[in-house]
Parts: sequence; structure tokens; C-alpha cells
Amino acid sequence: MFMKITGQNTIAKNIFHLFYSTAVSSGLNALTLIILASYLHSYHYGLFSVSLALAMIMGFFTDAGLSEITLREGLKKDADHAVIITSYIKVRFILLVATFLFGFIIIHFLHRGQEELLRTSHFLSIPMVTGIALQSIGTTYFQMTEKMQYIGLIRMMSAVLLVGTISLGMLFSTDPPVMCVLYGGSYLLAGVLALGLVMKKIKLKMSLPFHKGMMENFGFFTLSGLLFMVLPQLGPIVLEKTVSLKQVGLFAVAYRIPQALQQVPFIVAGAYRPVMFRHYHHQELDKHTKENTMLLKTMSMFGMVMTIPFFYCSDQVITMLFGSEWLFASEPLKILSIMLTLQAMNIALADGLTTRGLQRFRTLVQFITVILAVIFYYTFSLGNGVVGAAYAGLFIEALALVGFWVFLPGRWKMAQKVIVPYLIFFFAGLWMVNYLLHSLPFVATTVHILILAFILLLDRDLYQSVKKYLQKSPFKWKTRRKRGIENGL
Repeated sequence: MFMKITGQNTIAKNIFHLFYSTAVSSGLNALTLIILASYLHSYHYGLFSVSLALAMIMGFFTDAGLSEITLREGLKKDADHAVIITSYIKVRFILLVATFLFGFIIIHFLHRGQEELLRTSHFLSIPMVTGIALQSIGTTYFQMTEKMQYIGLIRMMSAVLLVGTISLGMLFSTDPPVMCVLYGGSYLLAGVLALGLVMKKIKLKMSLPFHKGMMENFGFFTLSGLLFMVLPQLGPIVLEKTVSLKQVGLFAVAYRIPQALQQVPFIVAGAYRPVMFRHYHHQELDKHTKENTMLLKTMSMFGMVMTIPFFYCSDQVITMLFGSEWLFASEPLKILSIMLTLQAMNIALADGLTTRGLQRFRTLVQFITVILAVIFYYTFSLGNGVVGAAYAGLFIEALALVGFWVFLPGRWKMAQKVIVPYLIFFFAGLWMVNYLLHSLPFVATTVHILILAFILLLDRDLYQSVKKYLQKSPFKWKTRRKRGIENGL
């Protein structure tokens, strides 16, 4: 039904479409990881986690920040979407070939003699990386045209295919390498379907001229995109050198939960980003700052709400999802859950830089963060294993937050209105509730979420924004109906 929607959507409508699709796809993806963890057990799940990290890095090499450039160019006045998208596909194909060529050379160099790991990486990477590239063509085009319902469709198709193929593999009791092929193959099939959706909306002719704007600041976007993808994958890669594969599997289980939930704040960012790009291109800097501030407030709320249940109920979550044999992952999960709040704020600050033409500063912060991440993961895990690695992940996000804030225009106003009061309010509540109710995790979760509700009462701008977006949401017919009854209609 939503396929008939035309024209640009409002921010509220785009958030709605991204929210339900991300909720469904993230839930199904998390279900798949749970199924795989129980099916493969700790050793093979450790192999799979390392291979998946390498595949995700390769997948981002095929983009190299190109999607952000395409979005930037497509939102300029009088932009020719057909020329821009075909130029995007041409560059993307070149990057895909180069990624496979250099990626496998590097993988073989880093893991010489580890035949089982190399074989797993090949079986997973080839279909998965190709599928990621094809899916990105669809998601980039529909974000550029601000029709997020199609992005939601692509995500849900990919998730449903993923669950279906893995379930099929389990039904026939296939070996771990075959499961990797099925995992990657689901991404490939979803990518083909995503490309088909784009071709229904726009005629793609490879004979069209190349859009020169695609090369503007390409280096900064490439490095930024790569660093963004590398950072969450560094944990399993570095830990494979310092702890056993079984411990890598434990860390992967703890890390995958906040990593999957990170998609929720991306919903809000994805809806705001085109609007912020447009304000910048039209030199409406005050409006850009206003939207960026509201984005930071909204993202912070999402991050804090997601952190709370996993902080207090980490034991229950791990036991329920993976079983008691994975209970050692509960302490890392509790620590990493705080990372959700910091990550949400980082995304908002980093997007403020990108949409304001300050991508070079975002790239610089990400570059420093990745270097520190390697050092932190290695040193912390050597002395304290998986728990040390979890603290390393938390410190990395905190340093990134400081870095993005330093380079953001109007940073003192942003700190005064959002960063400082929100973080003080959140961490004070976290300490107080944990101290008083640590033995009652479900009660602690409920109490802390109720405490967060006071932010809406104290921050009038956020309250009015939420109220406005609810009125413009797909459910706004209820408000109109109420007004009609009041007017005697």
C-alpha cells in the first residue's frame, strides 16, 4: 500500500517508515544471530564473527563514503538524478572489483596458515559484499528522493531472506561453511531486488555523462566511510590476537546487541540528514543549527532509553536470548549498553559536520579514534579479557564524542543546551537507581525510564517538537477527527 506514496515525505513520516522497518529488520537480524550462536557454538561462531567483521569492512570499501557524496549532490538545486545515480553505480562497480582484489590479498596476508578462517571468509564475503553494494544503490536513491518507505522495504526484504536462508540451512543440517554461503547469499538476493526497485523509478543508462561533482572531497568521504565501518569491527579482529576464539565469541555476542540497536538512532538521523543538507546548500545556517540541535536531543533520548534495559537486565537478556552457557557475556553487555547513548550523540554531532561541509574534521576525528581503538582493544583485553575490551569500546565512543564536539560550529551552545545537561541527568540517574535497586533489575528499568520522562517536561523545545511530529505523523487523522467532533462535524 505504501508503494503508492509519491513526492517528498515529512521528517515525521520518514521517521515512521524507517522505524517500523528497522524494528522488523533489526529484530529478524538479531534472531538470526541468536540462531547461529546456538547452531554454530562458540568456536565456529568465533570464526563466523571474525569473517563477518572482515566482510563488513570490505562491504564499506565498496561504498567508501560514496553514498554521502551522492546524497549531497542529489539534494542540490536542479540536480539530475539519473546522471548522479548512474555515475554512482559506475564508481561503485570499480570499488567493488578493487575491494575483492586487495581485500583477499590482505586477508591472506593477515591469516596465513589459518585455512579454516580463510575458507569461511571467502564463502561469506563474496556474496555478502556484492549484495551490500547492490542494496546501497537502492537505499541511497530513496534517501536522496526522501522516500524512506522504499528503504524500509529493502531492509525488511533483506532480513526476511536472511532468516529464511539460515532456517533452511538448519533444516538440512548444513556445515558451517555452507551456512556462511547462505548468510551472504541472502544479502545478494536482496540487493538484486533493491536494484529492481530503483530501475522501476528511474531509467539507468550507462551511456549518460559522468557527474564531476562525485569526485569533490571524495578522499575525505572515502576515508570517513571506511573508518566508520572499521571501528565497530575492530573488536573481534583485535581480540582474535589477544584472547581465545571462544572469548571472541563471547565478546561478539555482547557487542552484537548494542550494534544491532544502533540502527534505531540511525532512523532519526536518516530522516534529518537530507533536510540538513538542503538547509546548508540554501545557506540557511540558522535552520541547519536548529535541526542539528533537535536531532541531537532526539538521538540522545533514543540512546538513553535503549541503554537502560540492557544495563540493568543484562543477565536476563543473555540468558533469554542465548542460554545460560553464554552468561559470561552479560557483564560486557552491561558495560557496552552505555555505548548506545554515546553512539547516538556521536551520530548527531558527526552528521552536523558532514551536512555543513566539514567532512574533513569528521574524518580526522574518526581516524584518531580508530588508531586509539586498536591500542585500547589490545591493551585492555590483554589484562582483563572480554570485560577489558568492553571498557575499551566505551572509552572509544567517549573520546569520539569530545572530538566531534570540538569541531562543530556553535559547540558551546550545543554543550550548554544538550550534551552537558543530558549526560549529567542520565549518569546521575544511572548511579542512583543502580545503587538503590540493583537487586531488582526490572523495577530499576521502569523507574529510570520514568525519570527520563522528566526531560520532556524540562526541555520545552523537545516537547514541542515531539508534539508537532506526532501531529504530522501517519496517525494524524486521529487529531483531525477529534477536531472535527469538537467543531460539530
